[in-house]
Amino acid sequence: MDVKQRTIAALDPGRDKCGFAVLRQDGRVLMQRVIETQRLEAEVQQAQADFSFEVLVEGNGTTSKAARSRIREVLPDLRIEVVDEYRTTDMAKKAYWQANPPHGWRRLLPVTMQVPPVPVDDFVAVILGHRYLEEHHHE
Repeated sequence: MDVKQRTIAALDPGRDKCGFAVLRQDGRVLMQRVIETQRLEAEVQQAQADFSFEVLVEGNGTTSKAARSRIREVLPDLRIEVVDEYRTTDMAKKAYWQANPPHGWRRLLPVTMQVPPVPVDDFVAVILGHRYLEEHHHE
């Protein structure tokens, strides 16, 4: 990996599951997944070991404060930046359908009328990461 290419992590915290992603500074997604909230610390620590991200971008949803304090316990030196989650779920559904176009009769229905068959929290995390990178592209 290019040493100059820094990485960030992004988290969409939730009560039962979280969206989690690691992105390069150029916006390329290195990892994205939905994780169980009870495994939050272990997943973030493992990703930190694998990707050495400099900052964790976190959505400002209802469980964000609890998630932040849990992460600070295991990674006290990690910089955490809170980002507005406004409309990210709708954007994530759209991104899901772009990555997984409907097949068969489903392709006849507008995707805006369909619900993705899997959680899209990981797409939300990617969107939060991109939102942060766009706001901080000068750094």
